[in-house]
Amino acid sequence: MEAVVELSRVSIKRGGALLLDGIDMVVRGDERWVVIGPNGAGKTTLLQILAAQMHPTAGTATLLGETLGQVDVFELRPRIGLTSAALAEKIPPDERVVDVVVSASYAVLGRWREDYQAMDHARARRLLKQLRVDHLARRTFGTLSEGERKRVQIARALMTDPELLLLDEPSAGLDLAGRESLVDTLSRLADDEDAPASVMVTHHVEEIPRATTHAMLLQRGRVVAQGPIATVLTSEHLTAAFGLALEVDVHDGRYTARARRS
Repeated sequence: MEAVVELSRVSIKRGGALLLDGIDMVVRGDERWVVIGPNGAGKTTLLQILAAQMHPTAGTATLLGETLGQVDVFELRPRIGLTSAALAEKIPPDERVVDVVVSASYAVLGRWREDYQAMDHARARRLLKQLRVDHLARRTFGTLSEGERKRVQIARALMTDPELLLLDEPSAGLDLAGRESLVDTLSRLADDEDAPASVMVTHHVEEIPRATTHAMLLQRGRVVAQGPIATVLTSEHLTAAFGLALEVDVHDGRYTARARRS
């Protein structure tokens, strides 16, 4: 399977601070990645590079066969689906849910005078059904619960049939039931052979969907470990990443971590 992401010695420096330090990463089209690390590890910065929203200070970043700095990012970005809290804040609260999704076809937030075809609306409704929120199609975005908003954002991110899906802390702000429901939905999506390659950022191993294939652990902008998820999410590696003695357990494809008893 061809690579959709190739990072070689990628570093990001801002205001004298080194946010990412020599990152190598290869994501192939049939892989589902999770990036984990403590606050300030560089996870969101990494995702901004993968979303073609930031260029490396040093190193080479190739996305979907195009190298940043040598391609028009406005042509590249529609090929990448993204969900994030920053994007959600820009969605007009009075926008109908179906329009939040369908407007991704024009890469706009808030419908105006765009001309959508019947097939666009049909795809938007199929995606809402896939994410189990089709009954909310005529509701306005501002009336939704946090969990419902997360699902609508994922449907929007999939609207353009992207080759790469990026999820920035999709479970943040959800209660236990909301988190488990969303993780189940993401697990189904990750297990779908037709779903795009994906990279999810999270703080918590409990939020990792089943069928996730690879993981990267970051700490202070550097890679602690990366590769197949079973070899990366170990007690030893998580202890090194978070600076706390941790015990990792796996049950039915789901991970948990807790402080090691002294």
